[in-house]
Amino acid sequence: GIVGAGAALDAATRGLSTALVEARDWASGTSSRSSKLIHGGLRYLEMLDFGLVREALRERSLLLHRIAPHLVRPVPFLYPLQHRIWERAYVGAGVALYDAMAGVTGTRRGLPRHRHLSRRAAMRIAPALSRRALTGAIQYWDSQVDDARHTMTVVRTAARYGAHVANRTKVIGFLRQGERVTGALLADAETGAQFEVRAKQVINATGVWTDDTQQLADTRGQFHVRASKGIHLVVPRDRLQSSTGMILRTPTSVLFVIPWGRHWIIGTTDTDWALDKAHPAATATDIQYLLDHVNAVLRAKLSRADVEGVYAGLRPLLWGESDSTSKLSREHVVAHAVPGLVVVAGGKYTTYRVMAADAVDEATR
Repeated sequence: GIVGAGAALDAATRGLSTALVEARDWASGTSSRSSKLIHGGLRYLEMLDFGLVREALRERSLLLHRIAPHLVRPVPFLYPLQHRIWERAYVGAGVALYDAMAGVTGTRRGLPRHRHLSRRAAMRIAPALSRRALTGAIQYWDSQVDDARHTMTVVRTAARYGAHVANRTKVIGFLRQGERVTGALLADAETGAQFEVRAKQVINATGVWTDDTQQLADTRGQFHVRASKGIHLVVPRDRLQSSTGMILRTPTSVLFVIPWGRHWIIGTTDTDWALDKAHPAATATDIQYLLDHVNAVLRAKLSRADVEGVYAGLRPLLWGESDSTSKLSREHVVAHAVPGLVVVAGGKYTTYRVMAADAVDEATR
């Protein structure tokens, strides 16, 4: 995924001899099934997670303007308001802080400031909205990315800098010298051939598979990763008249309506998943949940017949005290589980470079 790819690029550009292996295909797990957003995380302000938002806003700016301007682009979002006074003040303060944090860190370049809209102005840019669903709105800007293509591009860039990369190559065990991990036993998924690769340090960047990979090293690790399933609906662009994306509040989180070519992506859910991690699936309840919440603000309601596609992915969340996955941290952690084996887990797509750099820092130490 993107964190492993980022770690390989980071290590290769430091001049380290680097190999990267992926059990299936690049981005085939979580990194191709995201909301396609590069964002600071507006809802994390409400959780008072200012450090994560500041870090993500800095990465958003770098990706948008310097690292991948051909893959990351600005996108506007409309936040419909349902209460006349307190909600505009509350949400407006949060969005203003969001813009201010980007401005103070010099990362708002190229993105317009948020603006307050009346109901009439909001419906002018989003005619799909029901008049009764809002009293006004706030519009702000974030950015989006073609996540799978971006991940593949990072892998190709790592290879260009000298990293040896191989997909469909699975780690089936670790090589040991006493307590120390000294490499990995790999299996080629196409030929079945097995071979060994020795390394001074191994970085485990396997997302929701972190605990499974740790077990191969006979260690439970210092933390655990919990899989949270998020599904997205793909709806034709002409079924929802709007020139802007939308962000809606739900009882547990937020819901995005994101422009994507000739379609809209509607998501996401946030539920526990304890079944096969390679094949997360959307249930009828998941689909209906998204339709119900988006239909609450639409004039012409969407039905299941309007859904052209559904995809599901798993977020790697650090195990916490909360029973609700929507309240678990999106911070990342890096640890030396056993000598020679560094593990990095948690985090979010936007901050993949920070996670990668922290993991390589720990490996080089």
